[in-house]
Amino acid sequence: MEPKTVRNEKFFIVIRGKSRKGFCRGCIGRVEAETPRGELIGLLYSSSSSNAGTPKRGGVVMREDIYLLTRHQAQLLLYVSNTSKRLDLLCNPQLFSAICELSQDDLVVVKHKKGHLPGLVKNLMQIGKKDSIEDLHMLGFEVEFLDSDPKLSSKKPAPQPLFSAVDIIQVVPSYSVPLGLHWKDGLYRKAVTRVNSMPSIGSSARLVRMSRAGQDVTQNQQRSTSHVPLEVGSMVEVVSSNGTTVYGVIQWLGIPGGKMDEWAGIELDYEVNGCSDGMYEGQRYFTCKGNRALFVPITKCSPDSRFVFSPAERETLKTSETPPVPPFEESEEDAPPVPESEVLSVLVGKMKGIQGHINSCYLDATLFSLFSSSVAVDSMCKRPADSEQPITCTLRRLVNRLRRQGFVPAESVMNLRKQLGCDTFRTDEKDPEEFITVLFKKVLYMEPLLKLRSEGETSQGAYTLQIFLEKEQMGQMPTVQQLLDTSCLSGDLKFETMPSCLIVQMPRFGNEYKMFSHIIPSTELDITDLLYNSPRECFVCGHLAEFECLQCLPDRKLQPGRIKQYCATCNSQVHTHPSRCSHSPSALAVPADVAPDSPVPKHKMQLFAVLCIKTSHYVSFVKYGPSPHSWLFFDSMADRSGDDQSGYNIPEIRACPEVGDYLCQPEEELAQANPFQAPELVRRLLCDSYMFLYQNPATARSKINNGEP
Repeated sequence: MEPKTVRNEKFFIVIRGKSRKGFCRGCIGRVEAETPRGELIGLLYSSSSSNAGTPKRGGVVMREDIYLLTRHQAQLLLYVSNTSKRLDLLCNPQLFSAICELSQDDLVVVKHKKGHLPGLVKNLMQIGKKDSIEDLHMLGFEVEFLDSDPKLSSKKPAPQPLFSAVDIIQVVPSYSVPLGLHWKDGLYRKAVTRVNSMPSIGSSARLVRMSRAGQDVTQNQQRSTSHVPLEVGSMVEVVSSNGTTVYGVIQWLGIPGGKMDEWAGIELDYEVNGCSDGMYEGQRYFTCKGNRALFVPITKCSPDSRFVFSPAERETLKTSETPPVPPFEESEEDAPPVPESEVLSVLVGKMKGIQGHINSCYLDATLFSLFSSSVAVDSMCKRPADSEQPITCTLRRLVNRLRRQGFVPAESVMNLRKQLGCDTFRTDEKDPEEFITVLFKKVLYMEPLLKLRSEGETSQGAYTLQIFLEKEQMGQMPTVQQLLDTSCLSGDLKFETMPSCLIVQMPRFGNEYKMFSHIIPSTELDITDLLYNSPRECFVCGHLAEFECLQCLPDRKLQPGRIKQYCATCNSQVHTHPSRCSHSPSALAVPADVAPDSPVPKHKMQLFAVLCIKTSHYVSFVKYGPSPHSWLFFDSMADRSGDDQSGYNIPEIRACPEVGDYLCQPEEELAQANPFQAPELVRRLLCDSYMFLYQNPATARSKINNGEP
């Protein structure tokens, strides 16, 4: 018997935060108590082979650092020994949900030492001994590979392989047996017992009802697809006499010798014992690999239920190369950015975000970065007089669909590319800065985001800011703050006004060359010292600054990489040092109405997105809320279904709180850390960053305070 389940029990997995009093990221526990300060006191479960599922020790963790689990979910994840892989699976909610609901004879694809192999789920196996009510037993799946011989001898069959949830990379549900998992006893190298916690299926009345329900599902499915004509090239499924569903493509149609009705010759997706290489009763009808050719009456074939489009729709797919997508109803009101509390349910998963198509990743990543979460961009884009222009309407529908539905099909992006008016936008890979300029200037009719004053008192407008400097001016792994300060000071550039949005382009050229192997993102960008004719405080004493020194910028004794400005007294004292006596400080324009000892207000920008590039492919990281861990990773071409002619790209959005964990550390520690030891997505952020997008927090607050969405 299964130990009695504790009532009102709450299991959880730690998804963020540093190791604290026993708990670390990826570990699984059970809530024992909660403190008024929002701390959870709980038991930590071990997944080691010696004491699997036994509470290891107690610990304390913050509520915002955990994700609640059901007992079943906790048991499945506990069998995954690698904590990072547990979190990766949790970040794929569609797959994890499907794994949690697996039934007998569901088709799955599992990772195996021989590669990725198809198989049928046969049993849900409990791993561990039943010693205490406190124990949380691990759960694994017994899987029978499809290429195993069904005609086994009378000898006792060997145990089927046992897999954890993370070993399953694809799930294809079967509707032929809706009875749930059937259990059987089994002994393995680990302590493994059958699970009896599912509803009993021993009642004959229940069995009949469920069997009829299964027949109804199958019959309804057949009726819904019976009108679809099957032809050579159609993807079909066939249910065998033992209830197993096999899938393949029709390679031949006709009446074989000795038959009266039409038959189909199907090339199966996988090898099945008893099938041929295209021969049937001594005659060849087509050629394929051995054990993959199945010949059955055409009446036994149904359209492949894994795909929801018919052959006629596949012809459309070959033209548009977009998959079927849920309907979307346009609203007259513009959708606000997705709230932080709803992002994980609306945006995270596969077929989420903006679908890529024909070198569109530069555009997909840029649009997602600008419009998925930034309130500041919304406030700048409000142009009622221009809202009826076709290209503006196309952009508006695209953004609304992303925010309301969480997915934008490639067709919407292609329409926008066509309306941009340049042939190269339709098919070629372009730089994000070129697209940003066209988007803001010609689509949204916005003034330049930046007003820059250069040497000689000349003013110029720009939509992005390119970093220009010599590599010798920086350390091996600079921060964005250091790059911006050094570049502006070296080029004698100042901001005339505080920008609402600041897009900083890193010093790299082309797809491969980059000046720095890694760049540390600055979550806040202080531009107080870069504002023209604005009061600044002395770098040493904090009083009103009157001088600025370019030569002091790289001085390792004076916080290298930060702008140095001084009051008259400190300027004299600092430059009496032998290493600085040759410097030539320049006088600053000091506002006449500012007292020397008055506090200087700080002007800071907040990071909300990062565009990255590697081997011509653009992706983006987006901060979707005020929490330091609220980060998303978006790839418009993360996966692909089908070939280059008739397939389509599968976009994916992943939650990546580990980025927040990393960036919460002091910049001094980050500069000394080894970036190659950071998590995968953090390494990608540090290594491949191309553009950093910042917004003025005052603009966002003003929009919210005015009651705007």
